[in-house]
Amino acid sequence: MNYSETIQYLYSQLPLFTRDGASAYKANLNNTIELCGRLGNPQNKFKSVHIGGTNGKGSTSHMLAAVLQTAGYKTGLYTSPHLKDFRERIRINGQVIGEQKVVDFVAEHKVDFDEIRPSFFEMTVGLAFDFFAREKVDIAIIEVGLGGRLDSTNIITPLLSVITNIGWDHTNILGDTLQLIAAEKAGIIKPGIPVIIGERQPEVADIFINKAKQESSQISFASDWIKGLSLKSEVRSQDSRISQINEFLAAEVTYPSQSSDLRLQTLDLKLDLTGTYQLKNVKTVISAVDELRLQGFKISDEDLREALGKVKELTGLHGRWEVLSRVPLTICDTGHNPEGIQEVLKNIAAVSYDRLHFVIGMVNDKDLSKILWMLPANALYYFCKPDIPRGLEAESLKLKAESFGLRGGVYPSVKAAMESAQENAAINDLVFVGGSTFVVAEVV
Repeated sequence: MNYSETIQYLYSQLPLFTRDGASAYKANLNNTIELCGRLGNPQNKFKSVHIGGTNGKGSTSHMLAAVLQTAGYKTGLYTSPHLKDFRERIRINGQVIGEQKVVDFVAEHKVDFDEIRPSFFEMTVGLAFDFFAREKVDIAIIEVGLGGRLDSTNIITPLLSVITNIGWDHTNILGDTLQLIAAEKAGIIKPGIPVIIGERQPEVADIFINKAKQESSQISFASDWIKGLSLKSEVRSQDSRISQINEFLAAEVTYPSQSSDLRLQTLDLKLDLTGTYQLKNVKTVISAVDELRLQGFKISDEDLREALGKVKELTGLHGRWEVLSRVPLTICDTGHNPEGIQEVLKNIAAVSYDRLHFVIGMVNDKDLSKILWMLPANALYYFCKPDIPRGLEAESLKLKAESFGLRGGVYPSVKAAMESAQENAAINDLVFVGGSTFVVAEVV
């Protein structure tokens, strides 16, 4: 098979979460363990950092990869889902895996696939680990796909585990309380492996503390000991054009009592990832970098400054409070659960505009009520369906939204909805596109 045929085979033959939802989720690691065993257990042949959480794990993964890459380490990066191209999931130093590598891997192991029947995600994890091992990366940043305890990535033994935060997402799989969700996320905490929790949340903090104690793992909360970190977001306009969108971080970092000369000093950082929520992620990244330095990695303060100033260039990250157009100002964001939407609304509130045009699409297995009640009633909505089987029909979304006082029209596609919003928007209006990662994937 050529590359196109190979990708079609993967999408059509194997369970795919984006297509099938919860039915594609495997409640054990058996297939991943069996597949990686046949691959020679490549996950044991490179160093890694494991990153989980509800929101921010993608940005955190990309930022940390950018820092390590800038420091001179050959850095693998595994993330999901992809936006445009399957190969975005697997990168080394920002470069996506080659098409032929994907073709050769599937051809070589198709018999194994037929015997084991791994899910799409399990196969992709095997591909990533095999690729990183063959290419002899110095370290790989591995993002959890869903949950943690039973996620296919959880067969690694990392140098460091990171959990960004806990929020309401995939409750039909992970549990219907924050405590149950946190317990699943805490499943990536390994015996004797230090863990960093990005955000201390009183309702779930003890779950992480107790799990770390059980595993004899050192635990720290980034939000506890990095103090005085402030973010200033600037949106500068001239002649109704957005000439620059930057975010500046002024960090005064207060470290625990066991301070070391290896710890990072006070920093002034310029961040190319816009969105006020990146403040939380930067704290987590600084904490992770500090721990890696204590483990012997040579990462200078200048490496950190340089990397955070060009994360998108170094890693190819898209869809985080990203400006798509300046006239009218059009911004997209992948936030899709209640906590993610809350952060989106904070950023919208920080922008000066006359009227908000909100292009929105969602998937059909979300609890819409947890999100729709948060949205502003004075916006004009453009309802659409992301082009995936799990996409919620635009008319259904509109009917549900109307029960929360949200008004707008139905459009046949995400692109048509965005184009209509931009045509209707006055020069000082704001167009926002989001509600689902899969909506953003169609516009970036």
